[in-house]
Amino acid sequence: MILLTFRMLRSLRYSGRASLFLGTALGALSLSTQARADDDIVSRMEQEMSRLQAAQAHVQEEQRAINHDMAILKAEIARHHASGPSTARADSPHAEQIASQESHSGHIATASMRRHGIKTVEPTEIAGSGHDMTATSGSAPIHGAHTRRDRVSLSPSGRDLIDTGKGSELAVVGHRAEDVLVHFAENGVGPHPRETVGAQSAGAIGDHGVFHLGPVTLMLGGFVDTAVVLENRHIASDTFNYWQDMPYPNEPRYHTNNFTGGARYSRLSLLARGNIDSESTISGFFESDFGAGAVTTDPYESNSYSFRLRQAYLAYDDNKEGWHFLGGQAWSLLTPGRAGIVARQESLPETIEASMLAGQTWSRQWQVRIVKDFFHHRLWTGLSIENPATLYDTTGFSASNGAVSMPNGSTVTIGENGVGLTNDTSMFSNEIAPDVIGKVAYDPIWGHYEMEGILHFPHDRVTMGHTGHNNTAVGGGAGGSMILPLIPGKVELRMAGLAGWGINRYGSVLLPDATIKASGSPDPLFGIQAQAGIIAHPNPRIDVYGYFGTQRVGHSYFNENGGAYGYGNPTYSNAGCLQELSALSCTANTRGVSEVTIGGWWRFFKGKFGTVEAGTQLAYARRQIWSGIGGDPHTSMSQIFFDFRYLPFQ
Repeated sequence: MILLTFRMLRSLRYSGRASLFLGTALGALSLSTQARADDDIVSRMEQEMSRLQAAQAHVQEEQRAINHDMAILKAEIARHHASGPSTARADSPHAEQIASQESHSGHIATASMRRHGIKTVEPTEIAGSGHDMTATSGSAPIHGAHTRRDRVSLSPSGRDLIDTGKGSELAVVGHRAEDVLVHFAENGVGPHPRETVGAQSAGAIGDHGVFHLGPVTLMLGGFVDTAVVLENRHIASDTFNYWQDMPYPNEPRYHTNNFTGGARYSRLSLLARGNIDSESTISGFFESDFGAGAVTTDPYESNSYSFRLRQAYLAYDDNKEGWHFLGGQAWSLLTPGRAGIVARQESLPETIEASMLAGQTWSRQWQVRIVKDFFHHRLWTGLSIENPATLYDTTGFSASNGAVSMPNGSTVTIGENGVGLTNDTSMFSNEIAPDVIGKVAYDPIWGHYEMEGILHFPHDRVTMGHTGHNNTAVGGGAGGSMILPLIPGKVELRMAGLAGWGINRYGSVLLPDATIKASGSPDPLFGIQAQAGIIAHPNPRIDVYGYFGTQRVGHSYFNENGGAYGYGNPTYSNAGCLQELSALSCTANTRGVSEVTIGGWWRFFKGKFGTVEAGTQLAYARRQIWSGIGGDPHTSMSQIFFDFRYLPFQ
C-alpha cells in the first residue's frame, strides 16, 4: 500500500513537471509573438512620427520664409513712405489687380521662390529704419538704401519682394515681363500668358532653361513642332498660306485636295540679359526656325529646309527714366502690341498657319527704335526707322531683273534680283529712305489701345535713250488696335486695322504696294487691312479662338498705244478663269482676301520637363479679283490644321 502510494506520488510529480514545462514553453511562445507585434506597431508609429515631424519642419520653414518676407516688406514700405510722392504707385488702389496680373504672367514672390529651391538673399538683421541689411550668404554686410536696392526691392505691386541682384535667377523671374517693370499689367490685359501660341509667336521665353555666366543671364526658348494641313485646293506653300496663289477652276489643282506635313517651323531662341542695376537692363535676343527653302530643298527625300533668321536684336531698358531702345531685326513697330510698347509682347493670333491670318498687320525686319513711357508706364510713345521694301505689280508690262519696259520706249528700274548672299530669284526694290513709323500706346485701368502712322518712299529711275531721272513718291498710312479684356484673364476681344497708300506688304496677304504710272514714276496703291477676334482661356490648359480678317487693295491703270497696263485694269481678261485648262486668259488681279477661322489648343502635359500641347484649326478663305472682261469670279479654299508641339522651356 505504501509502495503504491509512493509510485502514485512520483507519477504525479513527473506529470506536474511536464505540465509546468509545457505551460512555460507555451507562455514564452505567446510572449514572443506579442513582442513582435508590438515591435511592428512601434515601427509604424515611429514612421508616422517621422512623417509628422518632417511636415512640421516644412510648415515651420514656410512660416520662417513668410516672416522673413513680411519683415523686409515692412522695412521697404517704411522706406517708400519716407521717400515721398515717388511711392504713390506702390499704394495704388489697383495693387490687388497688379498682383493678380503678376501671378498670371509668372511673377513669383520670394517665399514661393524659396519653396521651389531658388536661392534668395537671406538678411539676418533689419534696422528699425529699414536702411541697412546684412546678407547671410557669406558676403559682407550691405549698407545704404541705394546699395540694397541693387539687390532687393519691392515688386511693382508693392506686395511682393524681388531680388534684383545682377544676373540672379530671382531677378530673371521677378522681371519676367520682358525686362521692364510690369505696371502696364494694370490694364486688365497684362503681358502674354507665355504658354499661349500668340506668346510663342512673339518669342516668349519660359521659366526653364535659365543659366548664368557671371553677371549675364542666358534664357533658352523655343519648341519642337510638327504640323499638318489638309486643304481642298493644292497650294505648294506648306502650312504657310500664300492666298494670292489660291487657284481658279481653270487650273487642275483647283479640283484636287492636298495634304502636307512638316516640322520646319520648330524654333529655337536665346535671350542674354544683364542687369546694369535695379532699374536698367541690357539684353540681346536671337530667334530662328527652319522656315526658309533653299534652292536645293526638295520634298521627295531630305526635306532639308534652311535655318533662317526670325529675330536678332539688342535692347536697353531704363525703367526709372522710362527710356527703351531696340536695334536689330524684330517685329515691326506697326505690329499690334499687347501691353505698352515692349519687345516680345506683340499681339499675334494663336493660329497654326505660319502666315497667321489674312488682315494681320506685321513684318519682321531691321529697325532702330526708341520708346519713352510716361505716367508710371501707362502712356508709351515710340519712333522707329525700319528697312523699306516695295512690292511692285507689273501686269501688262514687260519686266526682267527689275527693269520694266514702258510703252513710250523708256525703261524704268525698280530694283534688281538678289546677288551675292541674297536670293537671286527675288527682286530687291530700289529704296531711297527707311520707313518711318510712330506709335502711341495707352494702358488705362481697362484695355490696351494703340494708334500708329507710317511714311514710305517708293523710288525708281526712268531712263530714255542715254539719260534719265529719279522719281520718289510718298506713301503712308495710319491705323490702330485695341484689346478689350471682357473677362480679365479669361476672355478678350482684339481688333486692329491699317489703311494707306503703298504699305500693303505689312499685311499677311502680301498684296502689291505700287504699280507704275505712264510717266514711269511709282504709283502707290491704296490698301486696307483689318482683323478682329475673340480669344478665351477657359482654364490654364486650354485656349480657344475665333478670328475674322480681311485685306483689300485698290487699282490704278492706264491704256496706251492699244495696250493695257497697271493693276486692276478693266480691259484685262478674266474670261478663262472658270473653265479647266481654258485657252482664254485669266489675269485675276487680286482685289481682296478674307478669312474666317476657329481653333483651339490643349496643353495636355505640363511638368518640370516642359509642356506638350496639341492644336487644331478650321479655316475658310475667299479670294476676289478686280473685274475685267469675263467679270470678276471668286475662288475659295477650306483647310484643317493639326499641330503637336513640345516646349521644353515652358
